Amino acid sequence: MTFSPSLAAEGLGRPPASPWRDELRATLKLSAPLVLINLAQHGLVASNAVLLGRLGAEPIAAGALATSLYLLLFIGGIGLTSSVAPLVAEAIGRAAGRQEEGEVRRTVRAGLWVGFLVTMALMPVLWFTEALLGLLHQDPAVARDAGAYMRVLQWWMFPALAFMVLKGALAALQRPGPPLAVSLTALPLNLALGAFLAFGPPDLGIVGVALGTVVTEFLALGALVGAIRLDRHLHRHRMFARLWQLDAARLARVVRVGLPMGVAGIAEAGLFEAATVAMGTFGTVPLAAHAITLQIAATCFMVPNGIGQAATVRVGRAFGAADQTGLRRAGAVALWLGFGFMVACALVQTLAPHALIGLFLDAEAPGAADVFPVAAGFLIFSALFAISDGVQSVALGALRGLQDTRVPMVIALIGYWGIGVPLGAILAWGAGMGGRGIWAGFCAGLLAVSVSLVLRWRRLSAAPPRVASAQAEAGRNRA
Repeated sequence: MTFSPSLAAEGLGRPPASPWRDELRATLKLSAPLVLINLAQHGLVASNAVLLGRLGAEPIAAGALATSLYLLLFIGGIGLTSSVAPLVAEAIGRAAGRQEEGEVRRTVRAGLWVGFLVTMALMPVLWFTEALLGLLHQDPAVARDAGAYMRVLQWWMFPALAFMVLKGALAALQRPGPPLAVSLTALPLNLALGAFLAFGPPDLGIVGVALGTVVTEFLALGALVGAIRLDRHLHRHRMFARLWQLDAARLARVVRVGLPMGVAGIAEAGLFEAATVAMGTFGTVPLAAHAITLQIAATCFMVPNGIGQAATVRVGRAFGAADQTGLRRAGAVALWLGFGFMVACALVQTLAPHALIGLFLDAEAPGAADVFPVAAGFLIFSALFAISDGVQSVALGALRGLQDTRVPMVIALIGYWGIGVPLGAILAWGAGMGGRGIWAGFCAGLLAVSVSLVLRWRRLSAAPPRVASAQAEAGRNRA
């Protein structure tokens, strides 16, 4: 393989003195802002959980049911639109210095169309959350609050998906600064708006928390669009030109690559949604403890998720440039970074459970004294699966850089639903472990997926990548 300047010293025409050190530096430079963006975006959900926790155990339980259902469907939309990043990265790597403005613009436009169509399809489903939860035998009062929360929260979907599309394109262009600045600004705004609407003069309670998030996301999307239009380095891409035109061929390509990502995302999110619904059958206290534990685990997960997104870009650029050595190095660096961080997270969850729980639940709130010990027990299992969760996320990101999405989808379905859910049910009810059994099922399912994805990465990265020019020609013929 020939040396790829785009993957080495980022524009220099000579090989770096230390390829591994330079790859580590490049991965950290890209993943650091992506991690911060993920943390800030997750902070919208986490800050809502904090506000709901101040309202009491029942509101946080209702919020957990509504949010888990929303995220189950929303993550499918994220998977569909996440194909924007590897497609743009591959086009840039293939360009080898030539301009690819048209490729970027067409892919971004198709991604925005996908986000819009997904939103239109899902909003009618979300509107009937209360009835759906009633069919699932949830507490009527909790289901009623969850339905009211969802009728407002569902308006968050389109601006959030559009933001994800633009963030993915900018990550592939290695310009994550604008979405980072906007995300960091949106987090305190969401907390302030939610607190004002829930506890201030409007006194909207649980509905005010959701309304604060919707308003914040629309403002964030507007700010990001404005930042892109003002960035002179991005002018040549004309990302928002002729947005009304439906490019069916490019939309089909985005969906073709992204659909397996969406299914895999739903498979994982569905595992957690099924667990949340099942946890609700054990009562409000286990459900509230489960919701808090999920927030802690999800916060830690944002870091390897960002590293995985960086791996998609780094591997995707090498893939486009037909640089096998570069793509293998990019994947290896990202995997070790994700593994190391999640080991540290597991230690913190094991050694300081009550301090972490206190970040999400006021010790003086109604019912909090009963929730703390249950959540602490769940955190032990959360620490066990944290490492597997981080590794599978990074491996998945590296495989997406190779545009390998179908087999990982099958791996996710088998691991989560063939292993995690059945085993969790057996342990929860058959072995009498209750909520702890459900978390044990998490551990088993994630471990199986993690090992399988790493093995697939090792196999695919060892084979020569497809010839970029042939792939580009095939893509043009399909378009």
